[in-house]
Amino acid sequence: MGREYVWERERDVERIQNKTLRDYLIVTAGTLLLTVGVYFFKFPNQFSTGGVSGLATIFGALIPGLTPGSLVFIINMALLVVAFLVFGRGFGAKTVYSSVLFSVATWLLERVYPMDKPFTSQPFLELIIAVLLPAIGSALLFNVGASSGGTDIIAMILKKYTHMDIGRALLVSDVLIAASACLVFNMETGLFSIMGLCMKAFMVDYVVESINMCKYITVVTTKPEELCDYIIHVLNHGATVMDARGAFSGQGKQVILVACKRYEALRLRQKVREVDPSAFLFITNTSEIIGKGFRSLT
Repeated sequence: MGREYVWERERDVERIQNKTLRDYLIVTAGTLLLTVGVYFFKFPNQFSTGGVSGLATIFGALIPGLTPGSLVFIINMALLVVAFLVFGRGFGAKTVYSSVLFSVATWLLERVYPMDKPFTSQPFLELIIAVLLPAIGSALLFNVGASSGGTDIIAMILKKYTHMDIGRALLVSDVLIAASACLVFNMETGLFSIMGLCMKAFMVDYVVESINMCKYITVVTTKPEELCDYIIHVLNHGATVMDARGAFSGQGKQVILVACKRYEALRLRQKVREVDPSAFLFITNTSEIIGKGFRSLT
């Protein structure tokens, strides 16, 4: 019993370590995508789509001697200090790591690869890339419970000490930052910034849902045994079976409920076609499945 307990404990520790390593690799990839989108596409075009990068773009044009990359570093580090003073050690380690990596990487890129002008003469094309890359990066961070810090820290502080509608407050601040580009730069840049802010709002949600997209499948069949055997031993998923009766025919049937990944849904559909061609399948997209084999509650 003692050896089994120690062995289980070692497995739990190894599982936690592997998950932590995986999470930090995802955070690193997401933060680097965010950095590339901001530095190579937002800053050269002076797109101010809200957040710390938007503030850095605006103030970088107003304050001589300070570049947007330097301002990202200064603002994020100041916000991290405030976060530690307010939340102490309870502040998220992955968010701290992402914020520091984003700030340092942006600051280093300014010195290693200075960007004097945009890559192309197509600002709309660059706006798409400037929104898409950070959206993918942010979605990867959100998917493992992290963020790149910045205005998220301000939101957390406001949430702790006020009853303010945080989402609305951040939206208003982002709109003001984007609109200020009309005054600081020109109307074209300001309108591109506002358009980019609108695109960002939809893009992050879409990418998050796409990353987590799974299939919820309902199979109405008269041959549940073979299908359940395939689901359990080939797809390695559980299933729920319920008795049912056809309203028109009065024939007894079974209903199989199963959740699986997108590629597994294609395999299951083919198997159902082979085993019971007369079966009914109802396939539904779902972006949030919590339970063993999918996302955990914690």
